[in-house]
Amino acid sequence: MGFYTSASFFIALAIVAVPAVALGASGRRIKPWGMVASVAMLAFLFADSRRALVAFLLFVALATASAYAMLSSWKSGRRSMAVYRISLAATLVPLVVYKVSAAVDAPGFLGFIGISYLTFRAVQVVVEIRDGLIEDLPLADYLYFLTFFATITSGPIDRSRRFLEDANTALAPAAYRDLATRGVLMLLAGAVMQLALATMVHGFTDPWAVNGALAMPNILALGLPWGVGSLVRAYGYAVYLYLDFAGYSLMAAGACYLFGIQCPTNFNAPWRALDLKDFWNRWHITLSTWLRDFVFMRFVRGLTRRHVFKKRLTTACCGYVVNMFLMGMWHGLTPDYLLYGLYHGVLLAATEAYQKRCPFYKRNKGKRWYKVLSWFVTMNLVIIGFSLFSGQAGEAVRRMIYG
Repeated sequence: MGFYTSASFFIALAIVAVPAVALGASGRRIKPWGMVASVAMLAFLFADSRRALVAFLLFVALATASAYAMLSSWKSGRRSMAVYRISLAATLVPLVVYKVSAAVDAPGFLGFIGISYLTFRAVQVVVEIRDGLIEDLPLADYLYFLTFFATITSGPIDRSRRFLEDANTALAPAAYRDLATRGVLMLLAGAVMQLALATMVHGFTDPWAVNGALAMPNILALGLPWGVGSLVRAYGYAVYLYLDFAGYSLMAAGACYLFGIQCPTNFNAPWRALDLKDFWNRWHITLSTWLRDFVFMRFVRGLTRRHVFKKRLTTACCGYVVNMFLMGMWHGLTPDYLLYGLYHGVLLAATEAYQKRCPFYKRNKGKRWYKVLSWFVTMNLVIIGFSLFSGQAGEAVRRMIYG
């Protein structure tokens, strides 16, 4: 059963949501039922693959052992960095093994649907225990956070302390009814975006799509010259990717709301961004902020403490490149994804240097004409990046070289 893609999922979601709504509307905590509902929904998710189920259970066991080894070490006062490094490695190994095996066309060893998002959750807990932000974590709370079904396959990426504050709070009936109503509307809006609009745009712009069911024309039917057709495909793919991913995120957030969890926003009008930094503050926001907090800031702090570079700007630019290259690796260890991450890392570094050092930018950044020009350049740079992400840019290069 595919989450947010199949009729069976929505039927199952409706069934498990009814008790949640009844509890929330009566002012009681939804968490106990949410744990039962998560087990049921995850059983459906892995029903067709025993291998994936075993990999999922192994990951949960490793992540749990890692988190509580950290808690034991930190609460005892030993604060062993060896325990920290082993715990961090244990939570990352399944994802690394899966990505490497997928990159070499081997079976996705240790992989399962949702491994990327579960890894973010598990790593966040380990790191925040080390930072002293998490001093106590009941096992039931940890397992609920780690395995909550609504965001397991598509995000948004939540944080444990924020999630558990919602999960352990019983809202007033009126407040919950308002939250649940918004959740239903988000589910409907997300379904329209992902299941209808994204499907139509994808069917039009993908030469290999089958559009008979929608009776939609395909880009090939237009007879456009190759260069123009490629441009239309690039812009069309950007629209498709937004509708698809933002639609998933909206539906996931809507499901969270029904269970009393006000998960963070994942998209905030990304097509209004005026520069690349602004874009990443609007696109897949929870991924951007996670990488900022757990990769970029720590990497920059480490370089600064070791005096690797004399200038803070150089340190920040290096941080952007490393941060976004890791983002590309998270998507996959193929040339398209790696180049996509490196591309955005270099652009973010260039944006940072330009805004910090260029007098022209400082003189004109508030002017309307400059904002329009900056928006136009930014959107086209983003679309080029999506072409790298989709493999279309590589296909175009190969066609130009080999004809």
